Amino acid sequence: MDNKEVEVLARYRLEQSKENLEEAEALFQINKFKGSNNRAYYAIFHAIKAILALDQTDFKKHSSVIAYFNKEYISKNIFPRELGKRVSEARFFREKSDYVDFYIVTKEEAQMQIETAKLMIETSEKYINKYIH
Repeated sequence: MDNKEVEVLARYRLEQSKENLEEAEALFQINKFKGSNNRAYYAIFHAIKAILALDQTDFKKHSSVIAYFNKEYISKNIFPRELGKRVSEARFFREKSDYVDFYIVTKEEAQMQIETAKLMIETSEKYINKYIH
């Protein structure tokens, strides 16, 4: 891919992330915490994939996307370790709510996912803007 294609893909994924966050917030407002939790996680995931677009790297598995992000960005202190911890927690709560029967997502968990998504989007957008311009 040339630089323009990389930029287009990164920005597309970032917009997808923002749309996921809007969905999460809308579901949160109507007390649909499980759905909100899921959409917030995908906001985080797509923000990370926007960053990976800059490296022209992609993976099919969520675990591989997050592992690469942790290895290349968190462990190298490009992004703060706290963000890496929050991303891991977001994945944990999303998997529990999506795959564990009878797991109830609390309002607090859903709110935490939304806050992590906002932080991930903000951080990703700043990094992408710095990288591209």
